[in-house]
Amino acid sequence: MDDLSVTIAPLRLSGFDSLPKDARRCVFWEVDPGTVGPDGLTDAEFEKEAWLSMVMLEWGSCAQVAFSRVDGMDRMVGWAFYAPPRSVPRSALFPTSPVSADAVLLSCVSVEPGLDRAVAEDLVVAVCEDLMRRGVRAVEAFGLADGAVPPSECELCQCDTSPLVQASLLEQVGFQVVAPHHRYPRLRYELTEGLGWKAGVEHALEQLLAASLADATLTSSGAVPAGC
Repeated sequence: MDDLSVTIAPLRLSGFDSLPKDARRCVFWEVDPGTVGPDGLTDAEFEKEAWLSMVMLEWGSCAQVAFSRVDGMDRMVGWAFYAPPRSVPRSALFPTSPVSADAVLLSCVSVEPGLDRAVAEDLVVAVCEDLMRRGVRAVEAFGLADGAVPPSECELCQCDTSPLVQASLLEQVGFQVVAPHHRYPRLRYELTEGLGWKAGVEHALEQLLAASLADATLTSSGAVPAGC
């Protein structure tokens, strides 16, 4: 599937049923394990949809999805979820908790098996771009170190994919480790730096344009710049 043309867009609540089964059923992050009885959850999909509805209503967009057109239909092939830490009960239970007060938590990034890793990177970038536009200062995530296994408390993750983001994927995009751990490091990406970089590029382009216009004016007037 590496050659699929993929488009990334924010998830709308109306698109919940189009999510792959793993994305609909995984509530590892969204449900407080202390509230789950001995028999587990009776309807994980209901819990996930209810969480999405609550966060979208109170906070706004909280998922980016990647989809590809197959046989004339759009099929979702990847997803990334993110939200304020207060809306993600599991975020307080990691050895590298808590998430910084000025950051949004990127909880999960996953793509269908066989899909190029670049799609996962693009999903992370889409999350960062969305939050940058909304004035968020930083994004943090609990990474899964290379070779480490997901948490043993995965009874709420009723799917075949890991609920954690690979730390190496986050580092590839530009995240930095701020809380080291042999299994679950916490990583951070400063969105203000991204804004500063963009502003710097725009300023440099404006200077180049101004210089080009000045040269054109001098040439048309027959003047020669000093020092030539």
